[in-house]
Amino acid sequence: MERRTRGPGAGHEVRRREIADAVLVVVAERGLPAVSLTEVAAQAGVSAGRVQHYFPTKQKLVEAAFERGNELSAARIRSLVGEDLEGAERRTVLSVVLSELIAYDPETRAHMRVRQSFTALALTDEAIAERMRADYARFHDQVAELLRKDREAGLLRVAVDPREAAVDLVALAEGLAYYVLIGVTAPEAARDRVLNAIAALYP
Repeated sequence: MERRTRGPGAGHEVRRREIADAVLVVVAERGLPAVSLTEVAAQAGVSAGRVQHYFPTKQKLVEAAFERGNELSAARIRSLVGEDLEGAERRTVLSVVLSELIAYDPETRAHMRVRQSFTALALTDEAIAERMRADYARFHDQVAELLRKDREAGLLRVAVDPREAAVDLVALAEGLAYYVLIGVTAPEAARDRVLNAIAALYP
């Protein structure tokens, strides 16, 4: 099916992306508490009414930024690995995907700050918690599949359980990502720890 690039629908999506990008900028510079219709509108160069038209609540703004951050992250991964993720070396894909969770520039910092804020909302909002559980289940499955294929190809240590290793790796990367955001660990050190954990799974 051909992607729609013209007409009202296309313009609608462009404006939503622009507003979501504005949220990312606000969060990167001043954190989630600074997100408001007024602040986002000023950053996006539109009226507060226009922002509210697309995103009636702050939660909707954060959700949009979360999705936009994931979209930008996926684009960065493809720029590093290549468009053919299926044909790329699985260990390389695994390394890029997990180390991408570690903030290393303003763009990734904004994404991870939004991601952590979204995770915090899940502690008090069951709807968001349910969504996060589904997102993590998919993420764990994707990482486990990469590991499973490498084990079948004889590239992984035989004793490694792909599912358990996937959960451990994601948890490590997410935990270090939080440490980087609050200044406990330097980005370079965090990325090295993630890469070393991956390397330990291979002979």
